[in-house]
Amino acid sequence: MNTLSYGLLAFLAREPSSGYDVMLKIQPFWQAKHSQIYPLLAQMEEKELLTSHWVKQSEKPDKKIYSITDSGIRKLKEWMYMPLPDPVTRDELSMKTFCMWLTDRDNAIEIVETRKTYFTRRLDFFNKMLTSIPEEKRTFGNREFYDYILIKKGIFNATAGKDWCEWVLVMLREQQIKETSAQTVN
Repeated sequence: MNTLSYGLLAFLAREPSSGYDVMLKIQPFWQAKHSQIYPLLAQMEEKELLTSHWVKQSEKPDKKIYSITDSGIRKLKEWMYMPLPDPVTRDELSMKTFCMWLTDRDNAIEIVETRKTYFTRRLDFFNKMLTSIPEEKRTFGNREFYDYILIKKGIFNATAGKDWCEWVLVMLREQQIKETSAQTVN
C-alpha cells in the first residue's frame, strides 16, 4: 500500500465518508486527485480493508459511503510502527527559482508574489481550522489534539514559506532600486 492509501484509511477511521468527502478532508495534508483516490478505495474494498454502502439522494446522484473494517484498522496500526521515510519535496517554485537567472526581474517578482499569496491563503485556512478546536481539547489524550498539532504544523510551514517569499522579494526589489539609481546617475 502507498502512503495515500494509509491516509485514506486514517480519515475513514475517524468517520465513514464518501470518496469525495475524503478527498476534501485529505487536501490540507496531502494533494490527491479523484483519479488517485477512487481506484485506491476500490482496491482497499477488494482487500476487505473497507466496506461501502450506497446512500440515495434526492436531486443529486447517489453516493457511496466507505467505512473502515477491523482489518483496515489493523493495517493502519501496523503502518504506525513502520519506519518513517525522509520527506519528499516536489515544489515547482524551487525549480523555477533555480532557473530565475533566465527571466527578467518583474517575472521573478511575479513568481514569488504568487507563492506568497498562496501561503497567505494557507495561513488563513489553517487559522480558521484552529479556531474550531476548543482550548480544552488541545491536550494529549483528546482526538482533537492530533488535529491541533497538524494544524499548527501547517501554520508553521506556511509562515516559513511566506517569510522566505518576503525575504526574496525584499532582495529583488532592493537590487532593482540600486540598478535604477545607478542608471539615473549615468
